[in-house]
Amino acid sequence: MKLRLLAVGTRMPDWVTTGYEDYAKRLSGDISLDLVEISAGRRLKGTDLARLKEEEGDALLAALRPQERVIALDVPGRQMATEDLAATLKDWQVDGRPAAILIGGPEGLSRRALDRADEKWSLSRLTLPHPLVRIVIAEQLYRAWSLLKGHPYHR
Repeated sequence: MKLRLLAVGTRMPDWVTTGYEDYAKRLSGDISLDLVEISAGRRLKGTDLARLKEEEGDALLAALRPQERVIALDVPGRQMATEDLAATLKDWQVDGRPAAILIGGPEGLSRRALDRADEKWSLSRLTLPHPLVRIVIAEQLYRAWSLLKGHPYHR
């Protein structure tokens, strides 16, 4: 199964790249995770943030492939335990469609991006830094995958 993480923001600190890549490369065989970075709009004094959020959302939507299942990260979305994520991942594998997980910019995802989503997830009610979310998603997908494989990582 092919998973793509579509994230607003480029030029992440080295620790973000290292953390994300470490977990993404651990996924092997029947699942892969690829990162697609979407340029964030410039946030200057007086910038229309609502317009910027819509533009970033349009860029995310343009990066989607027609057959992909779309999962939007959104604070009021569904929260899952690792076991629930593992069951969801297994269902996706059976379904056979690739999936794209959307991470918005600092203002979140646009209404159009949220409306396009097949599912909405919440990692937490806490506000997490967007760079850290990349690592958390990669780690949780790896943890769920390792649970399905009977790997000892998830104890």
